[in-house]
Amino acid sequence: MNFQVQFITHFTETVSYLDSVRIALEGGCRWIQLRMKHASSMEVRAAAAEALRLCRSYEGITLIIDDHAELVRETGAAGVHLGLTDMPVAQAREVLPRGRFIIGGTANTLEDVRLHASGGADYIGCGPFRFTTTKDRDKLAPVLGLEGYRAVIGGMRREGITLPVVGIGGVTAEDMPALAEAGLSGIALSGSILRAEDPVAEMRRVMERAASISLDRK
Repeated sequence: MNFQVQFITHFTETVSYLDSVRIALEGGCRWIQLRMKHASSMEVRAAAAEALRLCRSYEGITLIIDDHAELVRETGAAGVHLGLTDMPVAQAREVLPRGRFIIGGTANTLEDVRLHASGGADYIGCGPFRFTTTKDRDKLAPVLGLEGYRAVIGGMRREGITLPVVGIGGVTAEDMPALAEAGLSGIALSGSILRAEDPVAEMRRVMERAASISLDRK
């Protein structure tokens, strides 16, 4: 199994949320998280419909909606990613059955991981790895770094929690080998792609580098 790459939508002065979806898809990414902080349900619903249309023009795409569990069934998305201040994973699992819908949960500590695992999460988005400008400064959890990841992964192994862990928050392509060595299963990134001179080419570079990292662990 190879290292996984997730793309989290964002925007710049020249790139819209949907533009960012197109960039990720054209660059070969197959897992998109539609994240539109501060947008209304109506705005997210409309963007999700268009994002799904884009995704369906490619093969094997997984589209996850950030925060809005209530829109997953309605839009036809594959699942939802929930932050620490969003609906609890256990509550979302009541309406999004395991095996039919994916639920991811953001974690900053082993305690967060335990809570999501007991609630029925399919994967953990753990971070931030380093400071990131794509999240509100006042809502940014303590930066973990490699040592923080090693501590969380070590605790999960001791407790028999086997959920995949994806690194989030200021991650770049160059970080992937070290993060894989620390026990992570993938990364989620956004800003490093959109800030690149050629975002599509940067996405391709990330995907090629991820494909070279094996997760065949003993």
